[in-house]
Amino acid sequence: MQLMSVWLWVASGLGVVVFLVALYDVTQKKRAIIRNFPVIGHFRYWLETVGPELRQYIVTSNDEERPFSRDQRRWVYASSKKENNYFGFGTDNDIERTSSYLIVKHAVFPRPSPHEGEPGYDPRYRVPCTKVIGGPRGRKKAFRPASIINTSAMSYGSLSYAAVEAINRGVKIAGCMQNTGEGGLAPHHLHGGDLVWQLGTGYFGARDEHGRFSMERLVERLEGNPVRMIELKLSQGAKPGLGGVLPAAKITPEISRIRGVPMGKDCISPSGHSAFRNADELLDFAESIAERTGLPVGIKSAIGEIEFWQDLARLMQKGDRGVDFITIDGGEGGTGAAPLVFSDHVSLPFKIGFSRVYRVLHEAGLEDRVTLIGSGKLGFPEVALLAMALGCDMVNVAREAMLSIGCIQAQRCHTGHCPTGVATQNAWLVRGLDPTAKSARLANYVMALRKEMLQLAHACGVAHPALVPLDAFEVIDEGFGARPAREIFGYPEGIGRRSPETYAAAEQLMASLDA
Repeated sequence: MQLMSVWLWVASGLGVVVFLVALYDVTQKKRAIIRNFPVIGHFRYWLETVGPELRQYIVTSNDEERPFSRDQRRWVYASSKKENNYFGFGTDNDIERTSSYLIVKHAVFPRPSPHEGEPGYDPRYRVPCTKVIGGPRGRKKAFRPASIINTSAMSYGSLSYAAVEAINRGVKIAGCMQNTGEGGLAPHHLHGGDLVWQLGTGYFGARDEHGRFSMERLVERLEGNPVRMIELKLSQGAKPGLGGVLPAAKITPEISRIRGVPMGKDCISPSGHSAFRNADELLDFAESIAERTGLPVGIKSAIGEIEFWQDLARLMQKGDRGVDFITIDGGEGGTGAAPLVFSDHVSLPFKIGFSRVYRVLHEAGLEDRVTLIGSGKLGFPEVALLAMALGCDMVNVAREAMLSIGCIQAQRCHTGHCPTGVATQNAWLVRGLDPTAKSARLANYVMALRKEMLQLAHACGVAHPALVPLDAFEVIDEGFGARPAREIFGYPEGIGRRSPETYAAAEQLMASLDA
């Protein structure tokens, strides 16, 4: 009897401990997994702690997981939490046996990168864009983006309201922009951050009762809201050639109202625009929006056939019409749900697709008149810097931004059961994501990315990431060979180099920030 009494007391004590842990878990706001799955959620972090050791002997290496390796995710998580994001004991990549391994060639005499407490140190690591979007075409609301890093298109619907709010609050802190995605402008986008309003083929938020584009509704919705530019989505890397898909399970009454779509049915956008059907009509449409709103207007597209871009460049050469920016998405992009064959086999990877479009624009003499934006797994310093050397003026990040606010790469985005509350409308799961706490992590990630890009630029001897030349990159193959990036991407000498005006503007911009 005495032994049973002891065990009863032990069991009771454990029960009280578990209850207190569960009570703490459901009330804390720091970790969404623990808040949504009290007590058992701790196992995720314990397993993560011993993950490298387990995988080293049992499963995989730090660089084998996809779409983002453990090393990549650890860098984003640590950066977003302002923890130590360094890695010790040298690289665990097999550089000599890995094909297409990117190397940045540093300068013998680098520029200094000020540390905290030193003159010129900037705790936010601000890096403005070297171009004024809409400036060459004289748009009334032309502007210079304050950040070369911004968040890519992720709509309210695909993401939860808490995730959208966290990103918007985060971009305000970091001084960058949030792309609304094609789902329209929601109240959760309006927490102080600047916006890029994306208009997809469904024209959500700017459509009439028949689903066609309505200029009046667009202008009405823009009134009083911090939209800096408008992006016409032709296609995206996750599902090029298909319209967007929002499953019925993720459509709430609020989303239904914002998008103007019925409840209980999958929201499927058309595969193409009804307002235009070719490059000529596209330019007319873009100019009509720019004239009515004063905002810069651009396009976003994944890259397949090249004839469209040749037509667009030929028409823009005349000078009377044009888009103000072009966002190129890679086939490796993918926040949206899509058939496997489209995710895996349709549209070119970013580096190939962008370089082809850039060569077309260069041949037409347009590369300095259009702001170029890249997206598609570019949320890491070395690949973002390569994108800029290829000709990008800015880089958009999507899944990396999701990781920074709590995504664990569960790959359940299309089911409505995202365990971290990022990509679901399930009320219980969403409550685990605290927008205020996660906004700081988004901002920390963006600033860490800018910091390391700036440090790489300084290591290459230039003041701004846009000034790093393509000649600073080589790619190592499995046969102990190294090929210049210029040769790999088919850039003849002179293509990809910034103009003297851009060099001067970049130097002046960074000097003004130091002051």
